[in-house]
Amino acid sequence: MIYLYAKAVHIIFVICWMAGLFYMPRLFIYHTEAKGKGEIEYQILHNQFTLMENRLWWVITTPAMYIAIASALLMLYTSPGLLTLGWMHVKLLFVVGLVFYHFRTQRLMFALRDEKSTWTSHQLRLWNEVATILVFAIVFVVILKSAFNWIYGVVGILFLAILLMFLIKLYKKYRKSKGEHVD
Repeated sequence: MIYLYAKAVHIIFVICWMAGLFYMPRLFIYHTEAKGKGEIEYQILHNQFTLMENRLWWVITTPAMYIAIASALLMLYTSPGLLTLGWMHVKLLFVVGLVFYHFRTQRLMFALRDEKSTWTSHQLRLWNEVATILVFAIVFVVILKSAFNWIYGVVGILFLAILLMFLIKLYKKYRKSKGEHVD
């Protein structure tokens, strides 16, 4: 029964964690594009985006990550046999990638706050898709539960990544055609 409670908590807080990871780079894009405004407007927007990013990160995203990891560890503790399965090793590898993404995103937040970020909004749009790709990989591995069949899912994910990059470039061209500033 503990396993099922831990699993329910895990699913809820993974959703919360991912909501934060999906929205944070979007805020970074708006924050970066605010630099194209006048100095007074930029300072107002910079302060507002810094506040929003800080609250999202420290109130939702980071606590959700820790609770998701703690509940996952409880699930593994109550069902240690999961650690003998190949698909679980692959999932945990992708989760490590997601944790790395989390802390790299945190560094981006600090750089924006300190006005030291060198990332363009285009680079941030691409960065925004990394979490999507990792989540797709994790879900496919968990659902397929096969050390071999997950490869097809990963190939699909790579295709999705290429498609997303193409769509981002297409969107950039569209914005340019509308006369918007695009970096």
